[in-house]
Amino acid sequence: MGPAAPGPWIDAAHRRVIFASSLGTVFEWYDFYLYGTLAVFFSSLFFPPGNDTAAFLASLATFGAGFAVRPLGALVFGRVGDLIGRKYTFLITIVVMGFSTALVGVLPTYARIGIWAPVLLVTLRLAQGLALGGEYGGAATYVAEHAPPGRRGSYTSWIQTTATLGFFLSLAVILGCRLGLGEETFRAWGWRIPFLLSVVLLGVSVYIRLKLEESPAFLEIKSAGGLSRAPLTESFGQWANARIVLLALFGATAGQGVVWYTGQFYALFFLQNTLKLDFEMSYLLVAAALLVGTPFFVVFGRLSDRIGRRRIMVAGCLLAALTFIPIFKGLTLSVNPALAEFEERAAITVAGQDCHVHIFSKPKSLCDQARDFLTKAGVSYERQPQDGNNDVVTTIGATRLTGFDQASYRAQLIAYGYPAAADPARVNLPVALLLLWALMIYVTMVYGPIAAYLVELFPTRIRYSSMSLPYHIGNGWFGGFLPFLAAALVVRTGNIYDGLWYPIIVAAMTGMVGLLFLRETKDATLNS
Repeated sequence: MGPAAPGPWIDAAHRRVIFASSLGTVFEWYDFYLYGTLAVFFSSLFFPPGNDTAAFLASLATFGAGFAVRPLGALVFGRVGDLIGRKYTFLITIVVMGFSTALVGVLPTYARIGIWAPVLLVTLRLAQGLALGGEYGGAATYVAEHAPPGRRGSYTSWIQTTATLGFFLSLAVILGCRLGLGEETFRAWGWRIPFLLSVVLLGVSVYIRLKLEESPAFLEIKSAGGLSRAPLTESFGQWANARIVLLALFGATAGQGVVWYTGQFYALFFLQNTLKLDFEMSYLLVAAALLVGTPFFVVFGRLSDRIGRRRIMVAGCLLAALTFIPIFKGLTLSVNPALAEFEERAAITVAGQDCHVHIFSKPKSLCDQARDFLTKAGVSYERQPQDGNNDVVTTIGATRLTGFDQASYRAQLIAYGYPAAADPARVNLPVALLLLWALMIYVTMVYGPIAAYLVELFPTRIRYSSMSLPYHIGNGWFGGFLPFLAAALVVRTGNIYDGLWYPIIVAAMTGMVGLLFLRETKDATLNS
């Protein structure tokens, strides 16, 4: 599956450039999203058994590890891209990422090799992250440097669609494997197939990218002897440029990263883990929202060529910050109304001592076990101080439970009407899809124009290095760790919506910094 072809007003030569760059990026994102989509499932394969919540958080932390090294990949490959060229650099990145992904498909599980399973998995995630750190900057720079003036937002917006298409492709492959093989077979070995398919996709992507020519802007500055001898020093060691890098990070990419991962990954986790919607329907809902929302990457990219990039990205961040909580509460009402009714009917409190959040170990105290149970159930609870000398006292509605007994807790939840799973017959599909589509619109607003914006901020001689670092810190750190941080906030506070405060604060910060300090770039030239 490749990206949709650009409109007919783009000539054949430019269509080849956009298609080749975008197709490779589809593959890059397909690889990277596979793990994110299977994070819940991987928690039982590669991490110690005995604490489902801890294993899930550990799987999200491992997912985030790949993002943690993306800025390093941006530095390494950005420097190479500014020294030897865009084309050969993103050929290297795609090969590294392709083989790292394929190797996940042959990785032994925790049941076979113990602690080495998560160690090897993290190692492969780090390799993927390094490669992706160099991929996006190369593709965005390459396409923008081919684009005619006044169309850079439109041209680069086709690259922006590829992340969603890669995610959509990964969802489709996983769903097809699970339905085609059956759940038991998929859990036994079928989960390896989507990763092994990377070998085929790698071959196709490398073949296409080998046919590309170097970007004209890079060739022009190279022939004039204007290449930077120390692009990293020039990019980050000189305050004039370093200041722009910082503004790009805090005024554009940090908010873009959290809006992106809230609208896609966290929404999927929320549907599956909190609202207890079955995997098939949750995948289909998210995939449908992605399919309907994806054309708006191009819509906002083209619009940014007319009215400017900054105002569209700022509006997306601020709208997201204002509406995330209402949208996710609306998802609860439309996807699992029985859960919303239960929480109205039966308030839950937990009073205890020695209560801690355990990420990589089993819950130890009775209070830890009680909170772990309620968190896995996907219900909100209020934390209270210790009640007398009791280790933990939990109230569910009017019922008081001393100590922790899983059977008693489950019985009381059921007595007050707790739904163990979302009832498909009660899911309001149009409303749920509309809410997920709204999240996608925010994603397209902040992401559609950003490639052109970042390319235009920096001169050709250091463009690859300068734009890649803020992009990958914003996406790799602020965005990549969002699922883990949001889930940890929910575990810590007990409120199923408190995880949203992290993206709300970051998006609001970016919106204000962008509004006050960023300059518009749509009329900038790229030949400097």
